Amino acid sequence: MLRIASYNVRSMKDDVPALGRVVAAIRADVLCVQEAPRFLCWRRRRRRLAAFGGLSVAAGRRRGGVAVLTGPGVRVLHGEGRLLESFFPLERRAIAIAVVEADGWRLAVGSIHLDLDETARHRHADEAVRLLREVADRFGALPVLAGDINEQSGQPSWRHLAERLTDCYPVSPRGDGFTFPARGAHKRIDAIFAVEGLSVLSCGGVDADPADLVAATDHLPVVAELARPSPQADAPMDVGPGTAPAGSSGAGDHAGPARAEPGPGSSGETGRTEESGKPEDPEDPGNPGNPGNTG
Repeated sequence: MLRIASYNVRSMKDDVPALGRVVAAIRADVLCVQEAPRFLCWRRRRRRLAAFGGLSVAAGRRRGGVAVLTGPGVRVLHGEGRLLESFFPLERRAIAIAVVEADGWRLAVGSIHLDLDETARHRHADEAVRLLREVADRFGALPVLAGDINEQSGQPSWRHLAERLTDCYPVSPRGDGFTFPARGAHKRIDAIFAVEGLSVLSCGGVDADPADLVAATDHLPVVAELARPSPQADAPMDVGPGTAPAGSSGAGDHAGPARAEPGPGSSGETGRTEESGKPEDPEDPGNPGNPGNTG
């Protein structure tokens, strides 16, 4: 069983000690982060965020503010960050993807933060699923997508995702499922979607101090406990010739977090560039036309 979580941390602008206690309480094997730090000292701040939960940064790039953090119980085979289609003057969105392996089965876990704009949100939802499946197919992994959807179930982008992956909360709900706003939550706009065949043992909130949950950020985390699929459930995931099945050795099968090599024309960037020895990037200038549109 793996604990996959999603959490919008609002760039660590709120009560950081409270945020740290919540991240520790999540006990995630894989934590998908939205509004991860992306300005000055962003690598260092993301490492600090990860350390709260005994995690490390496995995937993500500066622009887009999404990241995937992983715990010591999983092996990271691959990590990357991809920019999604640009919609000027809206903020640039991205997807962070980490391929992880535990007990002989593999997941490709993606973190997204969709836009407040409906057109961009729908296009990015479709693009994110496509990119995630491409990576999952390449590594013989099962796709899981988590993030801040910025709309509720039943709306177009959410339906689009739920038609392609299973919305985990309705399968095995824990608690009321509401994630926003943290104080008086009454909307479920954060979710985890998993490929059909994965067993959803539970999905919902986290057992943390309510005062910490309110102080840490403006969203509540969501956690899904996913179990290994049966061999029968694995069968439909055949992705064609050349794909290494879970547990086999392949081009990306090596110990420890991996640095992704973006393909031709890709805007990919790995999430472990903090190990490269390069100086911190300057503050991201963002999009002057809409600097506050973080959703």
